[in-house]
Amino acid sequence: MSFDIALWLVQDGVTNGAIYALLALAMLLVFAVTRVIFVPQGEFISYAALSLALLQAGRLPGVVYVLVGGGLVAAALDIALALREKAPARLPRIVALYVLVPCVMAALAWWAAPRSVGLPLQVLIVLGLVVPLGPILYRVAYQPLASASVLVLFIISMAAHYALTGLGLVFFGGEGLRSEAFSDARFKLAVLDITAQSLWVVGASFVLMFALRLFFEKTFYGKALRATAVNRIGARLVGIPAELSGSLSFLLAAFIGAVSGILISPITTIYYDTGFLIGLKGFVGAIVGGMGSYPLAVAGSIGIGLLEAFSSFWASAFKETIVFTIIIPVLLWRSLRSRHIEDEEE
Repeated sequence: MSFDIALWLVQDGVTNGAIYALLALAMLLVFAVTRVIFVPQGEFISYAALSLALLQAGRLPGVVYVLVGGGLVAAALDIALALREKAPARLPRIVALYVLVPCVMAALAWWAAPRSVGLPLQVLIVLGLVVPLGPILYRVAYQPLASASVLVLFIISMAAHYALTGLGLVFFGGEGLRSEAFSDARFKLAVLDITAQSLWVVGASFVLMFALRLFFEKTFYGKALRATAVNRIGARLVGIPAELSGSLSFLLAAFIGAVSGILISPITTIYYDTGFLIGLKGFVGAIVGGMGSYPLAVAGSIGIGLLEAFSSFWASAFKETIVFTIIIPVLLWRSLRSRHIEDEEE
């Protein structure tokens, strides 16, 4: 391997690792707050990327049906709960969040699909379609069993993953799509030919990481999430609703997944099930980082991106195997060093 080839591989590894780092942060956030191993994280990537490509092709994204249908189910569950608890004052808020917002976004997507509205508005519409799916998914699939064991929550995650993947196949089809690049500019740096899209991926990823840090340190809701992550029972005792923390963490995870899908859609062909593999690599990055530290999760994800890039050069047929095998010695090492405890009782 020459030095020039190594530079090319490092460039690819950092670009991919930046996306894996975002997904690792999302999974770590959801796990810390809700104890959920968030397997469906990758579906937000596929939904966002395919929705953007369909909008640019002048077609209505199939995610509108998932959003409106899921919102109606979530609204029905919350309305039934509100009536059972004799709290009719909550009904307008429930209808606004789970019915009105999805319908407005669906109408906006229907209006924009046949028109050339420009990339910024297309991106905003895609975010408006995909991001609300996070709280809806939490309300429908996870909130009823929020106090269950980690194993039960993992089983729910697997079921949610298969359901969302199936819905993706139904509403998006099996055809792979790719959106238009944000910019066609290229920059020459020594032997490297750097595309503007790669700079968008890396730059937007690190800007989002910095914004998340400010959110957790400076905002009321961010501090509430941190308190819940540190001690769920203590947070509940001081008045932080577990349902709010769960919905907010899923909202942020959906936003991160949607942004990741939008960033990578111009540089790789996305299918309805592509996001699962990408999200799984983000999970590997979080595992390498220890599933307990955001900086270590970012470092582990960048390392996974570099490992994948160099593996594709040395043994392209086994690059996925190499990436996923790396968690075995990491888990073994942490298992030997950690103190095993039972799930906390709530």
